[in-house]
Amino acid sequence: MTAYLWKGVLIGLLFGLPAGAVGALTVQRTLRYGPKAGLLTGLGSSAADCFYASLGALGLTFISDFLLQYKAAIYLVGGGLILFLGIGLLCRKEDTPGQEGKDVGRWRSFFSSFAIGITNPAAILTFLFAFSWFGLSGGLAFGEGALLVFGVFLGTYLWWGALTVAASFAKKKTNTIEPAQMNRLFGVILCLLGAVVWLRLIL
Repeated sequence: MTAYLWKGVLIGLLFGLPAGAVGALTVQRTLRYGPKAGLLTGLGSSAADCFYASLGALGLTFISDFLLQYKAAIYLVGGGLILFLGIGLLCRKEDTPGQEGKDVGRWRSFFSSFAIGITNPAAILTFLFAFSWFGLSGGLAFGEGALLVFGVFLGTYLWWGALTVAASFAKKKTNTIEPAQMNRLFGVILCLLGAVVWLRLIL
């Protein structure tokens, strides 16, 4: 049984490399609000990955087929969400460093990244490919599937933890970044990433 756990961890490490909008948010929030905000942001993305991994591991094809059928609309929402977050950073006024440590900030950190991750139905195909590569077919027993999905969570969250630690280390080394400049930089990055999502739909 533990073999499924370790295979899940390996899959999470191989296919959960932090990138894109959630990676930018993790770095921005770690630099601005501290490691707790970065870890909560990564936690939301890992939770979304677990949802899609569970569809592949437990063979819930009726759900995955539905999501893939309407993936264009889901991508449209996801791209809009990323643009919204980017514009919000560009328009944000000066805030206090401890603001994200409040309860509202914690929920926002988690759910914003979860929403971005869950609006990427192509993740289903990624995990199906990964499971097939490792000889794991869909429709596993519940215990086996649960261990596999938990392993995926651990693997992906190790990446987010490493990214948060790296951003925290960079923050200690360079304390000269102005918050307003940081917001503008990551706001532009998020807007570009959101535009890329929509451009892919058009093409």
